[in-house]
Amino acid sequence: MSQPVPDVGPPAPGDDLDDLADVPTSAEPGAPAADPDAPRFRLAYVPGATPGKWASVWRERLPDVPLDLVQVESADVVAALAAGDADAAIGRLPVDKDVYSAIPLYEETSVVCFSRDHLLAALADDEAVAAADIAQDPVWVPADDVLFAGRPVPGVVPADPDGNPLDRLPTTADVVATVAANVGVAVLPMSLARLHRRKDVTYRPLTDGPTSPVGLVWPIDRTTDLVEELIGIVRGRTVNSSRGRGAPSAGRAQDGTTGDAPTAKTGRSGVKNQVKGGPAGAKSRSAAGRGGAKSGGRGAVPRGKGARPASNKKKKGKGR
Repeated sequence: MSQPVPDVGPPAPGDDLDDLADVPTSAEPGAPAADPDAPRFRLAYVPGATPGKWASVWRERLPDVPLDLVQVESADVVAALAAGDADAAIGRLPVDKDVYSAIPLYEETSVVCFSRDHLLAALADDEAVAAADIAQDPVWVPADDVLFAGRPVPGVVPADPDGNPLDRLPTTADVVATVAANVGVAVLPMSLARLHRRKDVTYRPLTDGPTSPVGLVWPIDRTTDLVEELIGIVRGRTVNSSRGRGAPSAGRAQDGTTGDAPTAKTGRSGVKNQVKGGPAGAKSRSAAGRGGAKSGGRGAVPRGKGARPASNKKKKGKGR
C-alpha cells in the first residue's frame, strides 16, 4: 500500500455539509408577499458545494436583498446561467472564458469509495491509496461524473458474467449504493463522498487521482453590483472594501465614518512612518519643539523631574 498523505485542502468552504439548514431559501409561511420589483439574487451551487457561510455573510451585509440558493447538477450550471435562472453559480471548472468569468475557489481531492467489507477498509483512517492499489478492482463511474472527462479511469471496467462491459450508472448515488455491495469501488470528489455517505461505505484519499476545481462563475455581460458584492464575500473582503452595492462612498470614507480597513502591510508601513517622524504636521511640530529646546526659547520642553522653565531674570555675575 502507498504511504499516508495529508488531505490537500478542504472539499468545500466549510466542513459541515449541513450548514445550509439555517439558510432560508424562500419566504416563511404567512409572510407578506415579496415585491416582484425588489432586487433579488439567485446563487446556484452544485452538489457537494456548501455556500451556507457565504449566504450568512450576504444576509448580514444585504438584508434587503434576498439570496435564493438553487442547487443544480454540475452539467446544468451553464444552462442555468444562460437562461437567467441564476445570477451566479458555485460550479465545477473550467468554463468557456469567452462567455463566463470565473474565480477559482479551491481544488477538491479525489477519494476511493468502497464497502466496509473491502480489503482496503483495513487501512487506517488517515492512510491513502494509489491507483495501483485498485488496478484489479471494477471502478464504477457515474454518468454525472466530474473527474474523468478526457482522463483514464484506474482499475477495470465493470462487466457482466460474460465479460461484456456494463453501462455507466446514472448518478453518483447509484454508484455509492453499488459499491456498498462490495462489487467494486468508485473514485469521487471528497465532497460527493461525504454528501452520499452511508454506514456501509467508507473512503480513503487517492494520492495520484485527479482533482476537481471549483469556482464562482457568472456571465461576463452580467457583472452587476450584486455580483461584485458576492465576489467580495467569497474573497473575504471586508464590508468597507467591497466594490459592489454596499461599497462606501468616497465622502463617507473621508469623514471618518467608514473606509477601507487597513491591511497588515499598510498597517506595518504606517507604524514605520510614525517611527521615522509620522505625518508632515507631526514632524514639523516635533521639529519646532526640538528647535525651541535647543535655543532655550519659549518653545522649550522641560526635561527631568525637577525641570523648570527658563527665567527671564538675568543671573547675577561676578561683575555686578
